[in-house]
Amino acid sequence: MHYHALGHFPNKRHVQFRKSDGTLYHEELFSTEGFSDTYSILYHCNAPTQIVQVGDPYSVAPVIVQDKQLKPRNLNGFHIQPEDDYMKSRKPVLVNNDCKIILAAPRQSMREYFFKNADADEMIFIHVGSGILHTMYGKLRFEYGDYLIIPRGTTYQLEFDTEDNRLLIVESHGPITTPRRYRNQFGQLAEHAPFYERDIRKPIELETHDEQGEFKFFIKKQDQIYPYVYLSHPFDVVGWDGYCYPYAFSIHNFEPITGRVHQPPPVHQTFDGHQFVICSFVPRLYDYHPLAIPAPYNHSNIDSDEVLYYVDGEFMSRKHVEKGMITLHPGGIPHGPHPGTVEKSIGAKETAELAVMIDTFKPLLMTDHAMGIENKDYYLSWLTDTAHANGK
Repeated sequence: MHYHALGHFPNKRHVQFRKSDGTLYHEELFSTEGFSDTYSILYHCNAPTQIVQVGDPYSVAPVIVQDKQLKPRNLNGFHIQPEDDYMKSRKPVLVNNDCKIILAAPRQSMREYFFKNADADEMIFIHVGSGILHTMYGKLRFEYGDYLIIPRGTTYQLEFDTEDNRLLIVESHGPITTPRRYRNQFGQLAEHAPFYERDIRKPIELETHDEQGEFKFFIKKQDQIYPYVYLSHPFDVVGWDGYCYPYAFSIHNFEPITGRVHQPPPVHQTFDGHQFVICSFVPRLYDYHPLAIPAPYNHSNIDSDEVLYYVDGEFMSRKHVEKGMITLHPGGIPHGPHPGTVEKSIGAKETAELAVMIDTFKPLLMTDHAMGIENKDYYLSWLTDTAHANGK
């Protein structure tokens, strides 16, 4: 990210900054990856270290199903049942040591507590719903199609406009960044990047709650949730500046890269994680070579697992696609378009598909939540009607 600032702060860092009554504001340096990566400096009305109570932690570790079958998978994501509470609504479906892919359908806003993920950066994709992300950095309005990128350790609340919300969440055990190849030596998004700094929405309307009382936190660390009570409101910041903060980017602002013949998946990349990438498939013109085949070619993703989360529109390479559906094509076996879709795609001029792809470079494991929403015969969907008739 690039430099941003809100509110009031002194002319130099790590110097005295006093309130009108003469007492000091409390400076906090917020950084990830130790002191070597991006950081911000925040100024609190109250010390952010005043713990009133610590509760017993409880586990939210995913229940992994040790299924050794190397085969394509299909999950009905919208079959994840809604929950009133945001924390309870988070259901991990595919996980490895680098990231967790989570589905959530919360009905209620986070009014009674604050959440901090000290384990991982979070990407929250808004499939259904709208509202406001509240943090100590300010407010971020979100709506359908938005990616919310939240650095680890950021305390936040989600306020929803309605009870109908569907979220795709990725927890990353490394920073989630824009791809390095999109940036010049100064960190600016380059001319060839499929989006620009103007497309990125940063926090606005800094909220300063100079309040003391009992403020309930849930802090996630090592797959445990630790209940904490702090003395002061976490959103008591009067000013901050730096490079580390949450932001929003709409999938609708991703500008597709097209060519005369079919372009490979890296042209859709939107974010970089540790040992995984996130890509955006958006409405675009098809390939324009006179003999072009718009449908993707069969490919062997030997080194990665490919997850596609279907958001909206028609997909020329897949049959029977529903909103919220997830496909997993594991590394080690080839995959490609369904029978009949290649010929059908020839001559088509454009697509209105919308999807989020997550490619991981280590195998993903299914959880109990995933097994409960799986279409178990999906791996048979590449067989032709003739093959089915012959009992294959």
